[in-house]
Amino acid sequence: MLKHVFRNRLRLLVPFFLLFLISCSDDDSNNTPDPPADTTQIKLQNSASLGSYLVDKDGRTLYYFSNDANGQNNCAGGCEALWPYFNVDNLTADKLGDGLDLSDFATITAANGKKQLTYKSWPLYYYAPATNGTNTLEAPNQTTGEGVGGVWFVAKPDYTIMLVNAQLVGNDGKNYKSDYTEGEGKTIYFTDGKGLTLYGFKPDKANKNTYTKPDFSNNSVWPIYETDKVVVPSTLDKALFSTTDVFGKKQLTYKGWPLYYFGPDANTRGNNKGVSVPAPGIWPVITKDIAAAPPQ
Repeated sequence: MLKHVFRNRLRLLVPFFLLFLISCSDDDSNNTPDPPADTTQIKLQNSASLGSYLVDKDGRTLYYFSNDANGQNNCAGGCEALWPYFNVDNLTADKLGDGLDLSDFATITAANGKKQLTYKSWPLYYYAPATNGTNTLEAPNQTTGEGVGGVWFVAKPDYTIMLVNAQLVGNDGKNYKSDYTEGEGKTIYFTDGKGLTLYGFKPDKANKNTYTKPDFSNNSVWPIYETDKVVVPSTLDKALFSTTDVFGKKQLTYKGWPLYYFGPDANTRGNNKGVSVPAPGIWPVITKDIAAAPPQ
C-alpha cells in the first residue's frame, strides 16, 4: 500500500522536476554574457603595394603631412577641408588594434583649437578629396592620398625614411635655401621615421664613410644612421638605398651617400642645424634628387 502511494506521488512529481530542469536550462542560456563590444578606434591594415599602415575603426586610411616637420599641425585654412584632422578622445590601449602601442600616440592642439592625434610624433589626417565642389572622406580601404603633392603619405608604423618640407636653419641661426645660399624657402629632405634630420658628408665617397673614427669617438657629433631596413614613401626608389659597413656597424646609404644625424640637433624634430657646420653645404641634408656619391 505504501509503495503504491509512493509511486503515485513520484509520478506526479516527475513532470514538475522536468519543468524545473527546462526552466533552469532556459535561465542559463539567457544569462550567457554577450561578447564584448569591439572598441577598436585605430588599427593596422595591409596592402601589397604599401605594406602595413594605420586606419580608423572603419578602415579609412590615415596620413602624414611632410610640412609637419616640427611635429605640430601645419595644415590650416583650406588645407583642413581636404585633409581633416583625426582625433580619438581619451585614447586607451583597448582602443588600439594588434601591433600598436599606446606610448606611440599623443594629442596636440591645432592653431584653430581642435584636438588632433599624433603617432610617433606625426599628426594624423584623413583625406577628403573634392567631388563636384564637396569634400568627402575617402572611402574605406582606399589610399588615393598617398604621394599627393609629394608631401602626403600613408601613416606607416615602420618607416625608416620619411620626407619633411621645412626651412633650413643652420647652427649659426641663419636661414638657408636648398642650394645653401642664405634666404627663405623650404626644402624637402630625408628624415628617419620619427622625423629626425639625416645628412650626408661632402668628402664621403660611394658607400665609403670617411668621417667616423674606428673607435667611434666622434660618433656623438655626427652619429651614423644604423639600420639595414628600408621602408620609404612610395615616391622614393627603394633600390637606391643600401648599407655600408662602418667598423662592424651597418650604416644606411642613399645613392651611395652614407647617412648621419647631427648630435646638436638634440633628437628634436624640425632641427636641421648641421647644414651650416663647419660651413654651408659641407653636411647637406639628403634630398631625393641629390647627385650620386662620387666613386671611391
